[in-house]
Amino acid sequence: MGYLTRKDKALPDQQELTDAEWREKLSPEQYQVLRQAGTERAFTGKYDKHYDEGEYYCAGCGQKLFESDDKYNSGCGWPAFTAPAEGEAVNEHRDTSHGMVRTEVTCANCGGHLGHVFPDGPRDRGGMRYCINSAALDFEPED
Repeated sequence: MGYLTRKDKALPDQQELTDAEWREKLSPEQYQVLRQAGTERAFTGKYDKHYDEGEYYCAGCGQKLFESDDKYNSGCGWPAFTAPAEGEAVNEHRDTSHGMVRTEVTCANCGGHLGHVFPDGPRDRGGMRYCINSAALDFEPED
């Protein structure tokens, strides 16, 4: 499908992992976010105020998700991006949990829950705010 992956890691078919394998592969916080659609507490994630140049990858499977050029400080308490990486990086789904109607964002490769997207981002950059859990991300600095 043309997925963009980390330079140092081949992208296996992560959708074939069992629940036990996911639990072994991920930290408890990553498992709770990626596999159980959890949310880390606002302003606690390591990438909330992280603005180094580089690329953000799925912590579950290594799929390239976002680029630092699209990250901005939304003040929401989670890393915010104006757009996903080019290609088929993420999927979006209607989410009616917790008595709200939102759009969930998942990794297009492994299906891991990343966060939600809202139409309140910077208008001059497309108007979208991809509000993503730090626990769902790995970062690779630009060379």
